[in-house]
Formats: sequence, C-alpha cells, structure tokens
Amino acid sequence: MLKRCTGGDFDQVYRIMEQSFPLDEYRPYAQQKKLLQEPEYTIYVRREPETARIQGFLSVWEFPACGYIEHFAVDPGCRGGGLGAAMLQQLQARLPGLLCLEVELPDCDLARRRIGFYRRNGFFLNDYPYIQPPIAAGRRAIPLRLMTTGGRIPEDTYLQLRSLLYRRVYQVAPEALARYEANESE
Repeated sequence: MLKRCTGGDFDQVYRIMEQSFPLDEYRPYAQQKKLLQEPEYTIYVRREPETARIQGFLSVWEFPACGYIEHFAVDPGCRGGGLGAAMLQQLQARLPGLLCLEVELPDCDLARRRIGFYRRNGFFLNDYPYIQPPIAAGRRAIPLRLMTTGGRIPEDTYLQLRSLLYRRVYQVAPEALARYEANESE
C-alpha cells in the first residue's frame, strides 16, 4: 500500500533516486527535499511490511489538470517481482484522472523496455517532441517524450501540459520558454 513520505523517510527515497536515475534527472539533495514543502508535490512510498524499509517510491505533482509522475523507482533489490506495476495501479486508483510522465526516447533496448512497462500499465507514448529543461543548476536539458494515461492526447492538451510542467516543475522563466519550444520543433 502506498503511503505519504515523511521527512524522516526522505534519505531512503533519495538513496533509491541516486541509484535509479542519471544525475541530470534529479535535483541535489537539499533542493529535492525542499519540494516536500510544495502543496502540489507528494512522495508516495511502498514499504516492506516486516521491516518498514522503503521498497519503492513515486514523486508526484498533483495539479487540477493532471498528476505528473516526476520520479518513480523501485529499490534495485526489489525489482522484477511486480512491485512497480502494483505501485502504478495503486497510484492510478488514488489519482483516477489524467496521469503523465517523461520517458527517454525509444532509441535503445532499455528505453524501449521501460516504455513497454508503462504501456502494459495503461500509459500511451505521445510522439510530440519534448525537452526536459535542466532540473537544477549544472544539469543538462534532455530530449524526452511524454506518456499519458487514457490514450494519445491532442496537441493542444500536450501544449497545456508542457506549459504547466515548464512553469511549475522546472520553473522555466517566461523568456526562456521560447528557446525550449523552438528546440522541440527541430
């Protein structure tokens, strides 16, 4: 069962994040922890019943228009047993509206397997060009794609989601938006 992360759980969550994501895809420790103060941001954790050790987590921005899964990872020692699928199903039951997340471009086997996992769990790969702005100072922008529940989204919905993510999650300054939008269309 998914439970809200407490401040005391954060170190375990961050350790899993460091093991699961490239450096350009997560914030430095203090910046990531500070997000817990944001009203729309929640980290849900799944614990091992016997030890209360965190097995996996989903960090989610809960906006009126959609739920955005910023990070989702299962502890490397707990992978391969269906835990990740169960966690996604529990999140979808908790947030029954539109959910979206970012994935790598499907240009390598690992990325294609990850996309396949999300497809099996109710997500659709939208083919609109998308750039994840740098998540923190010193991090790089990354070309990605958005996956959403409920099928392919129309372009106007995609543009609204992109604008929401750029403003609230990545805090892209208005004058920089045009640069990212131009890069996406190339």
